[in-house]
Amino acid sequence: MRYDAVFFDLDGTLLDTSEGITRATDYVIEKFCLPPLTGEEQKSFIGPPIQDSFQRHYALSEAQAWELATAWRNVYKDLYLFEAMPYEGIYEALRLIRESGIKIGVATNKREDYSKRLLEHFNFTQLFDCIAGTDLKGELKKANVIRICMSTVGVLESGRCLMVGDTANDLEAAQKAGVCFLGVTYGFGFRKNCCKKNIALANSCIELITKICV
Repeated sequence: MRYDAVFFDLDGTLLDTSEGITRATDYVIEKFCLPPLTGEEQKSFIGPPIQDSFQRHYALSEAQAWELATAWRNVYKDLYLFEAMPYEGIYEALRLIRESGIKIGVATNKREDYSKRLLEHFNFTQLFDCIAGTDLKGELKKANVIRICMSTVGVLESGRCLMVGDTANDLEAAQKAGVCFLGVTYGFGFRKNCCKKNIALANSCIELITKICV
């Protein structure tokens, strides 16, 4: 199918941000004297809203989770935001998708101001027609962010839009927004041959080109 617009998740799809996210999470866990997380539990913090992850793992109240999330965001933006690495082949993939005439954007659970700083730092900004993330209060859900991207690029027919992401959170948001979905296995959530959901998968950034442009 030919798409008119493709929206990419950020963490685990464009950039490997695991180092910075993990270090910020470890800082907050130590600061609040919480039990340490396993490696797999740490990975589950990458993608969903950070307050949801803290609340899920430590059975916190909403107010407690927000207190931890605020501490996390402060240390992350000040110390660890740029501890990330673009995935191999992602720049070339984005250029070729853009050159094919498809509008491309970023739809992320990361705060929009952090996302724009991070993407500018790694020279992604000029490749996208829109960059949308969550608000300062965390009220926007990812499905809302996808719809903002659709409106910004002027493609309102959901069946002509594709969301690309690496976690079940991305898949759920795409379904709620009514857009198509492509999972990537090189990120944090989906893995080769172990995804139980009946979804299309790309195993590398270069494979994105054949899945989207052909």
